[in-house]
Amino acid sequence: MSAKNTTLAELSRMVGGELHGDPDITIHGLADLASAAAGDIAFLVKAAAGIETLKNSQGSAFIVPHTLDYDDKPLIKVANPYLAAAVIQNFFQAKPFQATGISPKSDIGSNCDIPEEISIGPFVSIGDRVKLGKRVTIHPGVVIGDDVVIGDDCLFYPNVTVYRSCTFGSRVIIHSGTVIGSDGFGFATDELGNHVKWPHLGTVQIEDDVEVGAGVTIDRGTFGKTQIMQGTKMDDQVHIGHNVKVGENCLLVAQVGIAGSASLGKNVVIGGQTAIKGHIHLDDGVMVAGKSGVNSSQPKGSIVSGFPAIPHKDWLKASIIFTKLPKIQTDLRDMRKKIVKMYEKIFPEEGQG
Repeated sequence: MSAKNTTLAELSRMVGGELHGDPDITIHGLADLASAAAGDIAFLVKAAAGIETLKNSQGSAFIVPHTLDYDDKPLIKVANPYLAAAVIQNFFQAKPFQATGISPKSDIGSNCDIPEEISIGPFVSIGDRVKLGKRVTIHPGVVIGDDVVIGDDCLFYPNVTVYRSCTFGSRVIIHSGTVIGSDGFGFATDELGNHVKWPHLGTVQIEDDVEVGAGVTIDRGTFGKTQIMQGTKMDDQVHIGHNVKVGENCLLVAQVGIAGSASLGKNVVIGGQTAIKGHIHLDDGVMVAGKSGVNSSQPKGSIVSGFPAIPHKDWLKASIIFTKLPKIQTDLRDMRKKIVKMYEKIFPEEGQG
C-alpha cells in the first residue's frame, strides 16, 4: 500500500480525465479490479470486457475508457486507461531520493567527481576520473570503469558492469547483471583460419530516460560509438552489437539481437527473440513480430514478421498455407495417380512399350 493519499479530483487532473462522481474521495493506491479494496482506484482497459468485474469490485473509484456507458460508480474516463493507470501508479510509488553517501566497503578511484547527493552501496568498484551526477543510486556489486560519465537521477541495480569511457544521460535505469561497453564481436581471419581480434576503441552513449533490462549486453563501438537514444526501453537479455544506433522511444522485447552497425529510427518496436542483420536500417515506426529474422532494411511504418521477415500480412497467408501443406501434398499425389490412369487410357500403346 502506498503511503500517499490524494483525491479523485487530483488524479483526474493528473491524467486529463473526465470525472464522474465525488471529487473528494480519498485514494491511497492503485489495484486491479479483482483485488481492489476501499481506498483503491482500479482500471478497466476495454469497455467490452470486465464490466461485471468492475460492478462487483470493492474499489473506491475506477479508470475506464471514455466510451463506457456506465456511471453508477465514481469514475475517471480517459482515452487510454492503461496509460492513465501507469501514470497514477508511478505517482503512488514515487519515493524521494535518500542520499546514503558512499559505503566504506566500496572502492573509489582517483580524481572522481562525486556530489554529496549520492547513494553508493557496498562492494561497488569505481575507476579513475569517473563523474557522477546528482541523486545517483548505485547498488552493491556494481563495477564502473575509468572515465565513465553518469548523469543525474540514474539508478544502477546490483552487479551491473560498465566498461571504460561510457556515458549516460539523466534518469537512466540499468537492471541487474547488465554489461555495457564490452568488446564487440569483431575478428579478421588469416589464410590459415586463425581469428585475429579487432581492438574496439569506441564507446557506448546512452541518452536520457533509457531503461535497460536485466542481463543485457551493449557492445562498444569498434570506432565511434554504440548509441541508445532518448526514451528507449529494453527488456531482459537483449544484445546490442558494436556501432548499433537505436533511435528515440524504441521498444526492444526480450532476447532481441541486433548485429553490428545496424540502425533503428524512432519508435521502432521489435518483438522477442528477433534477430536483426548488421548494416541495415529500420526506419521510424517499423514493427517486427517476435521470432523474426530481419535481413534487409525496412521503410518507415512497415510491419514485418517471419524468417526471413516479409510484410506481416503476407507472412500470415504463408503460415496458413504452411499448415495445409500435408493435405496439399496428399491431394497432389491423388491427382497424379488420376492423371496417370487417364493418360494410360488415352494412349494405351505407350503403356505397352
